[in-house]
Amino acid sequence: MILSCNNISKAYGIDEILNNISFNVEKHEKVAVVGINGAGKSTLLKIIAGEIAPDGGNVFLAKDTSLGYLSQHQDLTSDNSIYDELLSIKKDIIEMEAHLRELEQKMKNAGETELSRLMDMYSRVSHDFETANGYAYKSELTGVLKGLGFSENDFSKKVSALSGGQKTRVALGKLLLTKPDLILLDEPTNHLDLKSITWLENYLSNYQGSVIIVSHDRYFLDKIVTKVVGIENSKAQVYSGNYSDFAKKKELVYAARLKEYYNQQREIKHQEEVITKLKQFNREKSIKRAESREKALDRMDIIEKPLEETANMRLILEPDCISGNDVMSIKDLSKGFDGSLLFDGLNLEIKRGERIALIGDNGTGKSTILKLITGVLLPDSGSIKLGSNVSIGYYDQEHAVLHMDKTIFDEISDAYPYLDNTRIRNVLAAFLFTGDDVFKLIKDTSGGERGRISLAKLMLSNANFLILDEPTNHLDINSKEILEKALNSYTGTVFYVSHDRYFINSTATGIVELSDKVLTKYIGNYDYYIEKKAVSATDVKSEISDTKSASREAYKASREEQNRLKRKQNEIAKLEKLIEEAEIRLGEIEELSSKDEIARDISKLMELHKEKEIIDEKLIKYYEEWDSLQE
Repeated sequence: MILSCNNISKAYGIDEILNNISFNVEKHEKVAVVGINGAGKSTLLKIIAGEIAPDGGNVFLAKDTSLGYLSQHQDLTSDNSIYDELLSIKKDIIEMEAHLRELEQKMKNAGETELSRLMDMYSRVSHDFETANGYAYKSELTGVLKGLGFSENDFSKKVSALSGGQKTRVALGKLLLTKPDLILLDEPTNHLDLKSITWLENYLSNYQGSVIIVSHDRYFLDKIVTKVVGIENSKAQVYSGNYSDFAKKKELVYAARLKEYYNQQREIKHQEEVITKLKQFNREKSIKRAESREKALDRMDIIEKPLEETANMRLILEPDCISGNDVMSIKDLSKGFDGSLLFDGLNLEIKRGERIALIGDNGTGKSTILKLITGVLLPDSGSIKLGSNVSIGYYDQEHAVLHMDKTIFDEISDAYPYLDNTRIRNVLAAFLFTGDDVFKLIKDTSGGERGRISLAKLMLSNANFLILDEPTNHLDINSKEILEKALNSYTGTVFYVSHDRYFINSTATGIVELSDKVLTKYIGNYDYYIEKKAVSATDVKSEISDTKSASREAYKASREEQNRLKRKQNEIAKLEKLIEEAEIRLGEIEELSSKDEIARDISKLMELHKEKEIIDEKLIKYYEEWDSLQE
């Protein structure tokens, strides 16, 4: 066991956040902490990290356990470049490397006795350097930065000039390179694109330490965790398995407890009726029996009715009219900013009833496409045509359509002046805004609250074509599931951008990928897209076309793909041979260096060491090329 949380309790004023939370984390275990917004997940991580003290209970860390913590918001003020900021984590390795170079210089001019001492020291430092992955620390650092979505052009950017999301990614990179025994991650995927999230999944799945993750990304949790701590109504329940296992077990446990409660309530009611009847007989024996049953009722352990989580928002999406079958047509669309072309010649058709997810790396222009469709931006060239009777409802991830200086109530009443006060209050109550909450200024609301306000406006729009930009951002899992159900029962058309693969899997009838400035459409959900992604665009065309021309193109593409793979296989085989030869030579150098006659020959020893350094550098390059080809 690496961590034990025992009866952790925390309250702010009269609001009890955590009540006797207990769970353990074993070595190498990956654990998720889940619950609705405000359940106390982040508070629990801060208590474990030692940033705040619990009101009761204690946290026990195994001896000599190192701990790393990534909070949701980072405020790095360093003047370092991104690369140098991560390089600072490798300070010990850099110092060891400098020490090795210093020892090499000293050995050149050392006498026999001094040389022997220096060589012993050199051997120890060299071993420590190698154990600390010293020969590959630069490639490791580069791999983490690229994995988290930074290009080589970004490496030289000043940390102080980065956005909040970029700073969070830098902080995550530093934490991963530190390699603590226990990592605490609070919403680590918030600022990552799909490619980076997939990379982080693989990294954490293979991480040798233990990990505790707070996340609303259910697909991410399914891939990584083997234990879930569910916080509900300030209490915690521990479940084995991933998120999907947790969701099923939680539902079964709740149903069983509810059934047990109602069974007992029926039994109590029955006994009370029997007692009343016995007393009505007004005989000594019947009264004694009534008293006996009353005592039995008093001794009964009353089962409390299991509480549901905090009230859920109620979202119903329904268009007020039906659009034509052809909802939207995009032809030869292009857009650039400041002389830099974002995309060019995009084409897309969307039909009535489709729910299409637009995916792609950060910065490829997904949100820009949505803004072009909604008229927020104008295209440089090309056209976007909407079909007959198409009415757009737009959800903006930045909530720019909300007026920050208005109250929540005024935001709705000004947008829909035909609604009376009672109707507005009922709508806002459906999105969990009650009492004086409705008079809160929008600029004072949280990201999750702004998301619910935008969804309320979307519901009232009665649009038949919904354009959604990251609609699940800042929503807790319960709210995401409610949105999923609303979209799946919606009879209109949906086109949305999302990084939430679980959400895409649950709602999408098709995927459109924006990659290399080209849109490619796949029929099916996210899992189907992953399965079919390797198929070339020409192959896809061959499946849906009966023409001989398309068949010839498909065959040609298939042959080209086979030849490309064969070339890569040959390159892999050559690299594996080079790696094998290099490893053999390193073994020979090590064996030679241990011989007495070589150990006494400083020039020969330095020659062998120089050769070893050159081979080590080549090996790093070989392994990087081999990894790249394997991917």
